[in-house]
Amino acid sequence: MTHEYRATIRWNAEGDVAKGQYSRGHDWVFDGATVRGSASPQVVPPPFSVKAAVDPEEAFVASLSSCHMLFFVDLARRAGFPAASYRDEAVGLMTTDAGRTWVARVDLNPVVTWSGKVPSVAEVAKLHDKAHHLCFIANSVKTEVVVNQPDG
Repeated sequence: MTHEYRATIRWNAEGDVAKGQYSRGHDWVFDGATVRGSASPQVVPPPFSVKAAVDPEEAFVASLSSCHMLFFVDLARRAGFPAASYRDEAVGLMTTDAGRTWVARVDLNPVVTWSGKVPSVAEVAKLHDKAHHLCFIANSVKTEVVVNQPDG
């Protein structure tokens, strides 16, 4: 099975590129939807980054969280536990190791509310574990992905 995914990245020079004083703001286009992107303000200080835009590191964290959520909600539904809502305050940790900077860990912190039968803590843990192992994005990276679950 092979699937192809595409993104168009559009950037135009604004400022003095030769001096490194230029905007890192750009557009990501996916199937007609446009998202404003930029370098992280933690990496490239404003005004040369766009604080209100999505940076690649944030997008990476969001893609891991989103992929996990999509699998979790479907697995829960199939197990007889329909979800009413799912919220995750995901956090990525960037570090430098052996001279390379990378996102070494992503913590997922999902909070789920249920619209019907409520699973036990053990059942939720099993669903999260299975969702993690099925997530295409988690299977594609070396970053440690940790799912933190609230008690109860």
